[in-house]
Amino acid sequence: MLRQESRFYRRLMEFIRDDSGQDLIEYALVVALICFAAIVGMSTVAGGINEAFSKVATKLSSAIT
Repeated sequence: MLRQESRFYRRLMEFIRDDSGQDLIEYALVVALICFAAIVGMSTVAGGINEAFSKVATKLSSAIT
């Protein structure tokens, strides 16, 4: 019985010390940060494009009439 407990304890400690999945989590966090920055940037760019098209539409409509 003692042998099974020590083997279980040894495997448990190996599992706790294993950091092979840590890189994957770090990359996922970096990707999430990049996506968040892209979304914020896209909304700013979209506002600028919308404003530019509004100006063009106003000038066109005033030129036509």
